[in-house]
Amino acid sequence: MNAPRPVRVLLADDQSMVREALATLLGLEDDMEVVAQVGRGDAVVAAAKAHEPDVALLDIEMPGMTGIEAAALLRTECPRVKVVIVTTFGRPGYLRRAMESGAEAFLVKDAPAVQLAEAVRRVLRGERVIDPTLAAAALADGADPLTARERDVLTAAADGSVNAEVARRLGLSEGTVRNYLSTAIQKTGARNRAEASRIAREKGWL
Repeated sequence: MNAPRPVRVLLADDQSMVREALATLLGLEDDMEVVAQVGRGDAVVAAAKAHEPDVALLDIEMPGMTGIEAAALLRTECPRVKVVIVTTFGRPGYLRRAMESGAEAFLVKDAPAVQLAEAVRRVLRGERVIDPTLAAAALADGADPLTARERDVLTAAADGSVNAEVARRLGLSEGTVRNYLSTAIQKTGARNRAEASRIAREKGWL
């Protein structure tokens, strides 16, 4: 009798040591095979189309595109691929956005290897797997109060750009940028735009 085909896994993480460590750990599982590794978020979909993985393990903070953005794109371009977000940053806002993007699992990187492998198996059985501590924190933290446009403006202003530059980059008027920043500052309870960006990043809203 032929053995069942191993689960094909795609790994995406911009830290090569972490990526290789995950590949080694998953490679020790008899029923798993790492078929592709990429170090950029904007390389995920192309790799998925080329290697046809069953599951994609995505880091959140990567160059080119975040893991959450890549998860949303995979949902459109390769809907058969299950997505597991594995991140260093256990922020409640990230969890919410990951689930909204279509990810089936959300784990922190310091989770035991056996837990990660089991999460891969569980998502293939149609389950959702969420780190319980993060789930509790997300419920306690409440919903992200920022609109998509407020997040765009806060992100664009985070490097210290003046309103005129943010407006030019986003195709908005300076007055509109000022209004978005003002509401974002108010919603985050911050004193200024820099503090609003910091709070929003710590919450995982950006």
